[in-house]
Order: sequence, then structure tokens, then C-alpha cells
Amino acid sequence: MLAYDRPSPIARLEYRPTGPNTLDLEIFSASDLRRRVRKGFLEATHQYGFHLLLCVTRGEGTHWVDFEPVACKAGSLLAIQPAQVHRFDSDPRWDGWIVLFQAQFLPPSSRTEGERGLVSALESLPRALALGEQELRAVTGAIGQMREDCRLAAPREQVHALLHHQLCALLLRLAMLHDLEAPRHARRVAWRRFESFQRLVERRFSQWHGVAEYASRLGCSERSLTRATMEGAGINAKKFVTGRINLEAKRLLAHTDLPIAAIAERVGFADTTHFVKVFKRESGCTPGEFRRRQSIGTRRV
Repeated sequence: MLAYDRPSPIARLEYRPTGPNTLDLEIFSASDLRRRVRKGFLEATHQYGFHLLLCVTRGEGTHWVDFEPVACKAGSLLAIQPAQVHRFDSDPRWDGWIVLFQAQFLPPSSRTEGERGLVSALESLPRALALGEQELRAVTGAIGQMREDCRLAAPREQVHALLHHQLCALLLRLAMLHDLEAPRHARRVAWRRFESFQRLVERRFSQWHGVAEYASRLGCSERSLTRATMEGAGINAKKFVTGRINLEAKRLLAHTDLPIAAIAERVGFADTTHFVKVFKRESGCTPGEFRRRQSIGTRRV
């Protein structure tokens, strides 16, 4: 199931299934997870080397994704991406389905125009997708069926093929629900421009800190890119880039023992003092203070 990669302020977990017929996908309930893991596991912060879908079916609580609180209740669905950091709400009064799968379980052949690129669809889902009663039934029904099919007494290759198609169908359903939930303009040029910007930022944030480089690569004006980002994320393009830089810095501060000067360099700052100034402006504390807070939280678990 879940395995520790190495000790650190934030434990990195890799997907390492056990048993005679291991699969690249695993499904279990939150209540089952509580019985399977050591004390303190749910109160700790983890970074994942796999995709995690969390569908809350009962109760409510607050989960933490990339150091930000996410309020969840029955019908909330979280899509946690590889490299994101996450902490479960440890209150036992909530329950839900947890789906783990490796990125390679969605091979490039699945990324057709008709399927809208399932990895891109996953990445573009909101931090918490709110499902209506009928939608929740459809999603939990699909997850329940996949869980049953994981136990089929059939050749591993056949079970994998079946689960692959079922997972693709589930992700397409979630992507469609997200599109339906989004305002009409989100399905027009501005939304596609924001999606392209989001992917480009993910690749270049440590090299390009200004908006001009992104606008030039995307073939649009800075003003057009800012409008698209406002519609897609609710913040301007500069704030979006800075936020991604700051998130990477937080991950490195919490997950590694790198000196602050080295982290500044990793995220594209030649001047450590400037990095500290930007980090404090965005986070409300210095990098050193942020690291100490994470260490204190870890020792309390």
C-alpha cells in the first residue's frame, strides 16, 4: 500500500503494493486506512509519489493541501497530484473512498483529444470538487465497482485493462462535471489559454518569474494572459507565477534540509535577500520561521 521513501520533516510516500497479485491501482475507505496505519499517520503531512483521489461520503472536516486548509463535507472530492503535500483530517467521524494510482497507469495513448488529456483534466480540477447527490452516487458507484473488480480472479493483465478503462471513465466524468460547474467563458479561448499558462508555469517557474516570458511563448499580450488567469484562478498572472514559486519553496523548506540560499537558487533567485523578502510578503513569515513551524508540527505527531 503506502511506504515511506526516507525520513524527513515531510514523509514522502511511494506506491508499493504488497501481495501476490499487485495492481497499479488500490481502493480503500478512510475508516479502513485508520485501521491499517500506525498511530499518528493521519496527523502527519505527506508528499505523494502517486495520484490520490479522496471522495468524502460522510461527515465533514478540514484537509490540508500544499499547506492550505480545504474544508470538505459529504460530496467533496479532492484530487491530490504527485509531489503535492497533504494531511488528512484526523477526526474519525468522517469517511470516504481513497483511490491511489500511479501516473503511468494513464499511458500516453489515453491522452486523445476526445478524452481531453486525462492528466491535464486531473491537474485542472479545483482543489475540492463539490458533487451533487446524483453525481456523488455515480462517482461512488464507479469507485465501488472498481474496488470489487480489483478482487477478480482473472489474469493480472486483464484486470489492469479493465481498471484502466474504468479509471479513464471516472476521470472523464469528473472533468465533465468540472466543465459543467465552470462558467460559460471557462470553455472558451480564455480558459484554454489559462490551462496552457498553467502547464507552462509548472515547467518554467524557476526560470521565468515575469509574465512577459509566458505571454511571449503563448503568443498573447500580458493583458490577455492576466484576464485569462483572473477567469481561471481568480488572481492575476504575476500572482499566479509567484504563488507557484512560493509553493515550491515551501515544499523544499519542509521536505529537505537544504540551506535557504540553496532553496532560493533552486526557485530562481540569485539574491537570497530578495527571495526572503518575496517569501515573507507572500507567506507572512520568513523561510526560517516557516521551516521551524513545520518541524514543530512534525515533532508533535
